[in-house]
Amino acid sequence: MNAPVQIQRDDALSPVQHLWTLCRDDMAAVDALIVERMHSPIGMIPDLAQHLVGAGGKRLRPLLTVATARLCDYSGDAHHKLAAAVEFIHSATLLHDDVVDESDLRRGRKPANLIWGNSASILVGDFLFARAFNLMVEAGSMEALGILSNASSVIAEGEVHQLAALRNIDMTEDDYMTVIEAKTAALFAAATEVAPVITGLDAAKRTALRDYGMKLGLAFQLVDDALDYGGQQSALGKSVGDDFREGKMTLPVIRALAKADASETEFWRKVIVAREQDDLDLQRAVSILRRTGALDETLQMARRFSVEAIETLDPFERSPLRDCLQDLAAYVVSRAS
Repeated sequence: MNAPVQIQRDDALSPVQHLWTLCRDDMAAVDALIVERMHSPIGMIPDLAQHLVGAGGKRLRPLLTVATARLCDYSGDAHHKLAAAVEFIHSATLLHDDVVDESDLRRGRKPANLIWGNSASILVGDFLFARAFNLMVEAGSMEALGILSNASSVIAEGEVHQLAALRNIDMTEDDYMTVIEAKTAALFAAATEVAPVITGLDAAKRTALRDYGMKLGLAFQLVDDALDYGGQQSALGKSVGDDFREGKMTLPVIRALAKADASETEFWRKVIVAREQDDLDLQRAVSILRRTGALDETLQMARRFSVEAIETLDPFERSPLRDCLQDLAAYVVSRAS
């Protein structure tokens, strides 16, 4: 088993920032496309889209698309369109999620639906989905179009599955893994798979990059779910405790319930199923999760996926780009440190 690669870089830069540095020109082209395609004569559309897309997100998913394209020695420009499409798909799902989740914070600011309303957020999310499909078609690869369009439908299914499981304390760990693979990891996997497709690489390297994205996405979501109970708002990008307040069944809660005594089971039934919560209940939930080891177990699983993601890139020759992608997998988990 390989240890996370230590790359040579400015210690002040995170792996995400270093990857941006390596892909600066590509990301400038992607950002220009995003700004161009957000334009509409209907003023509410660019205003609302810019509120989210321009809110300082890391653009991690499109960054993965251009980084893996460079790793594959791709020489065209279709990856810029595909990367912008990936960002629009992600942004559209966030706009829809904010309506469903009723959160009061997204990327450190008030969600668009609390400013423009739910209807506008849903419709602009639909606009961004449409723009994503425009870009996919323009990229000129039917196979890449199939990968990203399939990911879009899988994400929607994952969100509906999560909604159906809301406040269901009988949700299994297998169901939870199915949900996060669909709603989060599927887009990471698609973002990294399209590069070898448009480059025409062999099936082994295509599978390796898809697996890298999938494992990275699973690690990312597991850490997010742990941070909702034990993290800082700045690391999470949304309000700490949102999952708890919304009654979402995430792995920390599922693991804690498996070890709960009668009084703790009743507590979870009260706060998750009935959503009867007072100001001290989140603190008690965190205490239970820590005592039962549920948070540690969630992060341990994230670390396992992180190591697996690192190992998937072994078929590629050692380079600053490959090393940075491997280091990124370790960094995703280190957010919880």
